Amino acid sequence: MTLEDDTIEWRISPGLTDYAEALAEMEARAAAIRAGTAPELIWLLEHPPLITRGTSAANEELLEPGRFPVHDAGRGGRFTYHGPGQRVGYVLIDLDARGRDVRRYVASLEAWLIGALGRLDVPARAIPGRIGIWVDDPDGREAKIGAIGVRVKRWVTFHGFSLNVDPDLTHFDAIVPCGIAEFPVTSLAALQRNCGEAALDAALRTGLPEFLQMLVPCRIRP
Repeated sequence: MTLEDDTIEWRISPGLTDYAEALAEMEARAAAIRAGTAPELIWLLEHPPLITRGTSAANEELLEPGRFPVHDAGRGGRFTYHGPGQRVGYVLIDLDARGRDVRRYVASLEAWLIGALGRLDVPARAIPGRIGIWVDDPDGREAKIGAIGVRVKRWVTFHGFSLNVDPDLTHFDAIVPCGIAEFPVTSLAALQRNCGEAALDAALRTGLPEFLQMLVPCRIRP
């Protein structure tokens, strides 16, 4: 589905999407966006159980080698887990057209995800110095519910985010998620918000115009 202004495609893929195929699709689409032959893309999907390795990943943070396939992602960050019950969002945005500010982009991405969770009555936040999206779990501990990992090539963004809806949380034991060992990982289901991916997708869609607006640099009038 293409959005009302015909500048962004909103795509939801059913079932499980092969990671290598998704990576190749992102590369091709980013090149087409840069060439002006395809619109920007928000792509929501799920992957089969796998680990992705970012450019800053340390080998000792892969705690159970061989448990899941490991893919070099080419994005920033460390090890992340993807699997069924987790909503992955690939965000391909032309920052050349929307303001060449990567920090603004990441902050806007965080705000978009926090807003979507808020629409589902889940108070979430970003924490300085800790990448990702954070909540309080039922025991009152800070826990990670979402990961962010981005790459920018010729001012087109790749990769994006993952939000835990109802994955098998024991799968995260295979890694030190994003290099942060001190805090647990949680999900909407663990927070007793069994809303499902369709509700999360709708919350993300509702907040998309605000996300895009946040990317526009502020201009001070003379």
